[in-house]
Amino acid sequence: MHIEALIANYIDESHKNDLQSLINMYARDPMGGGEPLDKKIVDNVVTELSKLGHAFSVLVYADGKAVGFANCFELFSTFLCKPLINIHDLAIIDSHRGLGISRIILQKIEDIAIEKGCCKVTLEVLSKNDNAKAAYSKFGFSDYSLKADTGVALFWQKII
Repeated sequence: MHIEALIANYIDESHKNDLQSLINMYARDPMGGGEPLDKKIVDNVVTELSKLGHAFSVLVYADGKAVGFANCFELFSTFLCKPLINIHDLAIIDSHRGLGISRIILQKIEDIAIEKGCCKVTLEVLSKNDNAKAAYSKFGFSDYSLKADTGVALFWQKII
């Protein structure tokens, strides 16, 4: 199997279509919410990503078929005074899970982070997503804490 990981070109129609399809597939997955996205969101998400100078997506192809992706955002660590990359979404189609695709995506992102002089790569993962947690741990990710006695960081949200 030939596997290729690349930075998506948001104006390339094939990349756009593949990314839209993969994002909607991820939304339908139980770990993505279990519901398809509204057609208006699917039709516009890549265009909106393209407007953000700090956004990039990694697409993975296996034998020419889009099988995985990650949406990432360049941010800034105030405590380390350096840029960082946050992985906002990462998903692989069912048929290609367990084949090391996540490692390929994560390595591509790490390579980009090193090239950009970033101090770290961050991500969120649902507490019951054991498969993703195992993949991330194998790649070196772990809970974040300042000190053992202050506890681990939690990712919270407020919908507005």
